[in-house]
Amino acid sequence: MPLLIIAIGVAALLLLTIRFKLNTFVSLIIVSIGVAIASGMPLHKIIGAVEGGFGGTLGHIGLIFGFGVMLGRLLAEAGGAQRIALTMLNFFGTKHMEWAVVCSAFIVGIALFFEVGLILLIPIIFAIAREAKTSPMTLCVPMLAGLLVAHCFLPPHPGPTVIAKEYGADVGQVLLYGMVVGIPTFLLAGPLLNRFCKKLIPAAFEKAGDISALGSTKNFTDAEMPGFGISFVTAMLPVILMALVTILEFFITPQMRNESLFLETVFFIGNSTTAMLVSMLFALWSMGYARGKKMDELMKTCGAGIAGIAGLLLIIGGGGAFKQVLIDSGAGAYIANLVSGEGINPIILAWGIASVLRICLGSATVAAISTAGLVIPMIAGADVNLALITLATGAGSSICSHVNDASFWMIKEFFGLTTKETICSWTLMSTVVSVLGLVFLLMVDAVI
Repeated sequence: MPLLIIAIGVAALLLLTIRFKLNTFVSLIIVSIGVAIASGMPLHKIIGAVEGGFGGTLGHIGLIFGFGVMLGRLLAEAGGAQRIALTMLNFFGTKHMEWAVVCSAFIVGIALFFEVGLILLIPIIFAIAREAKTSPMTLCVPMLAGLLVAHCFLPPHPGPTVIAKEYGADVGQVLLYGMVVGIPTFLLAGPLLNRFCKKLIPAAFEKAGDISALGSTKNFTDAEMPGFGISFVTAMLPVILMALVTILEFFITPQMRNESLFLETVFFIGNSTTAMLVSMLFALWSMGYARGKKMDELMKTCGAGIAGIAGLLLIIGGGGAFKQVLIDSGAGAYIANLVSGEGINPIILAWGIASVLRICLGSATVAAISTAGLVIPMIAGADVNLALITLATGAGSSICSHVNDASFWMIKEFFGLTTKETICSWTLMSTVVSVLGLVFLLMVDAVI
């Protein structure tokens, strides 16, 4: 029965969001309550579970998301993202544009949410394609690979940040292992896969695309953009701070940390929340004050960024409510008992559940959070690396983006593709990212 109830819940979520066009957040709350009732939870406990899941999920990541989106917006509005892309292009040369774009998208993607990074980078790659007299589609798959890998594997993005919190994994370890797994993944799923796509759908690589729906986009002159060094440091500062603390943990004992005020301060600054706050404040200076901008102008930029993620935060909270219902109703424990003794690698298990939910639900973030609700009971008391379980969930949630994902239609329209061409490029690439992520995670698991 629990499996049937979950299946009906997922089907109801699809029906509400796709057929009836109901808001995803509202649909998640309705389905959470419905699943709880169908599972036999006492009525007086249901709202407590929903509220606990909602608040528990947002309690930690709300600060990280808020500071993160301000950082990304400041970087974009100052021209820092464009500077990174153009510098990479100059470094690799026009003959290797794909490598320049995939590296730029990965760096910029660390500081920006996927959809924001997509809207920001598309005009840039269209401009680059114009200068090189080639189709923008030549740069599409590499750009998307860099953004998707950053989105699914690296904190402070929604998926890995939320899942790390739900599993109780160390965010710094998730970041470190995410870099180890993510870099070879985006290189293989970007420029190399792009060659295959050119043979698979050659007509798509002759299209000019159309980004008129984006309206007028600002194209910075060389004098208006900040330097590459300061842009790179601004984008990567949260990663540097969190990675530093994670590396130090391999060499420093808790006693050494407690006896040193300096080390205690370093670990405090390297905490994911503090790191994002410090990075945002640094961006206010590097992308704002240092460039002659006034505080009221900078606050308008930050405010616009915050307004843009309000809906996303509600959806994440709704996913957390659904996750908590799956745990409190016993559905997760039931599935854990069902697969106990089967000898399934927990990394493969987490990846598999996330993959199925992603294909059904369309939203990578909701799929990832819901997966945590099913996997947590399965790994309770087990000797597993929680950082790898987090990344496996993120990898699974990136698979097979298709017609129930808003990004699918954005990419189709911007690049002027047919549905088949979008499937043979974006859908194929997201699947390759997911599978390669799993393969590299299993390799890391075998080594550590």
